[in-house]
Amino acid sequence: MINGFDDIQKLNKDNVDLALKSFGALSKGIQTLAAEMADYSKSNYENSTAAFEKVVGANSVDKAFEAQAEYVRVAYEECVGQLTKLGEMYTGIAKDAFQPFEAVVAKATKK
Repeated sequence: MINGFDDIQKLNKDNVDLALKSFGALSKGIQTLAAEMADYSKSNYENSTAAFEKVVGANSVDKAFEAQAEYVRVAYEECVGQLTKLGEMYTGIAKDAFQPFEAVVAKATKK
């Protein structure tokens, strides 16, 4: 139970500390996501440029279709892998951001 002004101040300070920890974890996670997406975008651009050069430089229509089909296959696999990785990263960010509040929730549910 809250008894007096000092207890209210301590409770508020604790809540602000928890919010700052949560915000710090969220901020770090978003920065990691942004870096990951930038790396993926750069890689995707380079791969698509190389595939375009293969298609344009093909000696025959069959070779051009083979190069295009290979690019589509690889791009699809990379996209699925990237989406899986991003999903795991989002889950980790959510866990890290809400971790400071776990003790408060556990304490509140025991009462």
